[in-house]
Amino acid sequence: MIDAIHQFFELNDEIILFIYGQVFFVLGLAITLQSLRYSRLPLARRLHWLAAFGYAHALNEWGDIFIPIQAQYLPSPIIHLLTTAQTVILAMSFAFLFQFGVESLRPLPGRWRYVRFLPLGMFLLWLFWVVGPALTVAQPGHLEAWHRDSAVMARYFLGIPGAVVAAYSLRSQAQKAIAPFNMPDIISMLRLAGLALLGYAFFGGFIVPAAPFFPASVFNQENLQALTLLPVQVYRSLLGLVLAYAILRSLQVFHVELDRHIAGMEETQILLAERERIGRELHDGTLQTVYASGLLLQSAHRNIAKKNCREAAAFVQQAMAHLDQAVADIRRHLGQLQVRSSGQSLAEGLREVVAASALDSFAEVTLRLDLPPDMALSSLQVGHLLAIANESLSNIIRHAHASHVQITAGLEENARLFLQIEDDGVGLPKDLTPGYGLYNMRDRALLLNGDIIVRNRPDRGALVRVEIPIGEKDETFTAFVGG
Repeated sequence: MIDAIHQFFELNDEIILFIYGQVFFVLGLAITLQSLRYSRLPLARRLHWLAAFGYAHALNEWGDIFIPIQAQYLPSPIIHLLTTAQTVILAMSFAFLFQFGVESLRPLPGRWRYVRFLPLGMFLLWLFWVVGPALTVAQPGHLEAWHRDSAVMARYFLGIPGAVVAAYSLRSQAQKAIAPFNMPDIISMLRLAGLALLGYAFFGGFIVPAAPFFPASVFNQENLQALTLLPVQVYRSLLGLVLAYAILRSLQVFHVELDRHIAGMEETQILLAERERIGRELHDGTLQTVYASGLLLQSAHRNIAKKNCREAAAFVQQAMAHLDQAVADIRRHLGQLQVRSSGQSLAEGLREVVAASALDSFAEVTLRLDLPPDMALSSLQVGHLLAIANESLSNIIRHAHASHVQITAGLEENARLFLQIEDDGVGLPKDLTPGYGLYNMRDRALLLNGDIIVRNRPDRGALVRVEIPIGEKDETFTAFVGG
């Protein structure tokens, strides 16, 4: 039975080596394709070293298939040259892995910053002190021993520290860079990748071809296969497969980062447009009111100077009314600049918005809130919904001339939250041209992956209705209806 197992792996040695190389090539290719995406994560700027490790390591393993085939046709010096190149590629692959680990730990304080040159320095030492003697080796038997010993030293002095440092850096990146995304699955995948690298440090760095010096004379590939019946390439392939799977799963963080970055850009665009709109309103409305108040006060001053006190008192009273209105407008505009909730629930926020809008001075306000107390809404969702409500109430105060306003919030049967604001005012004009306020309401609903409807009521007045999904993600289209 044992002989049959040995014979099976001996007959399928090329297939095992091909799969081994293919695993690491796929790892490098996947990282290369992913690196084309925009990312501000430090880990993303270091992954090209891990991709280089995958490519180089695949070439080294495929060399064990390619070189014996070419040995049947090419002269010995060419074969020895190819074997030397393969050994150098093996050392380079470990140097790339080592560099990935060191780069992922940056920035390092003080003199530790020079550690980034350690992989290159160790590779150059290996190159000069191990590869250099090959120039003096002439006999074929000596060349084969040199190739073996050079590969062993590359695994000891570059493979083991490179895999260990890379494993530690992945764990460090999971805690520092990925933890803020609140994605435990990706953190688990990075830790799994780190464990795979630690396993590779043992099977790929410590378990080497048998050599006449310790520890290669004891801990080698031949003794491992005699003990477990499996060649070391099987263990390395399995660890490489786990590493590739964990890294590919971890790359999903770049999709999440990109989505959040786009959402942030959209939110910034909304804020800029809203601030521009508020600036224009302050300039065209509030500033003119303040300016008119100044003119009235100047007239009052002249009348007081002429001892016409009754007319002066009327001017002062008008100026005070204009200034009170200006102060109310400024407070309202400042309230509209708020995007995020300060931690209150939607019901509490709606009550505060109504109280701050001074709407009850112009119309009767009815609040109908049927919201579960345990409903989970993020501060971002609450903030955007309150901003939509604030804009709607502001439009009612300025344009609707309404005597009654009703605000309703609750849950639909399909687990969608709705917020509805309706009034009995003059309604929307037929030739309505949406302005900054209406567009900002639409964009806020878009950020919440919801729908917004702005239209006239059948009888009298206008209606604004927002629906957003809660709980599971829901693919919706944001519609804007006017008229």
